[in-house]
Amino acid sequence: MNNGKHIASAFDRDLEGIQALIMKMGGLVEANIKDASIALEERDVELAEHVRKADKIIDALDVQINEEAARLIALRSPTAGDLRTVLSVMKISTNLERCGDYAKNLAKRTGVLAEMSPIDGAGASLRRMAREVEDMLRLALDAYLQRDAVLAETVRHRDVDVDQMYNGLFREFLTFMMEDPRNISACMHLHFIAKNIERMGDHATSVAEQVIYLVTGEMPDEARVKGDMTSRTHIGVEDD
Repeated sequence: MNNGKHIASAFDRDLEGIQALIMKMGGLVEANIKDASIALEERDVELAEHVRKADKIIDALDVQINEEAARLIALRSPTAGDLRTVLSVMKISTNLERCGDYAKNLAKRTGVLAEMSPIDGAGASLRRMAREVEDMLRLALDAYLQRDAVLAETVRHRDVDVDQMYNGLFREFLTFMMEDPRNISACMHLHFIAKNIERMGDHATSVAEQVIYLVTGEMPDEARVKGDMTSRTHIGVEDD
């Protein structure tokens, strides 16, 4: 009996360590989303470079979390419920890493756009969209810490707002390109950025869905309604 308690205590201690890494990683991703969107709006190449360098730390944390989770499974032989927790952590880490990649992509395009004539209002609009995604991600991580499936569900539904923002920007960029062909190159880059932010919203939603799975043992029954109506008319595809 004492041995069983010792094993359970060791598992909980190890899991707490991994969860601390998840929250650290999440904080870095949130900061990179914020900094990347500010760099874009203010055409701040130095801040954009900081985002690119910070992504290496995020990638390293993703590797560390997955290694620690695999070790935990191998050494502690978790029960079904505990195994679900560990697997959810690994999937959340993957989603955070992808958000970090998209933030890095924003930063990579900032230097290019800084050399082009600005598109009126684009930077501010993309910043608002990024703030929405940043808030979704923060709430999804809060839901994870609190094991709050209701809060996680609100994050799922907010993704529609991000999709609608993306749809509006897509139409604006098309209008700018039709009005003046000289805007085409800049608008192409801006569209890639908008799509990257929209994809970050998808990954924040996936984190929320993992929370629901963790709490209830089941993935959400109803398929999430996507508000992205541009699938057939994309002027490009998102970065990898």
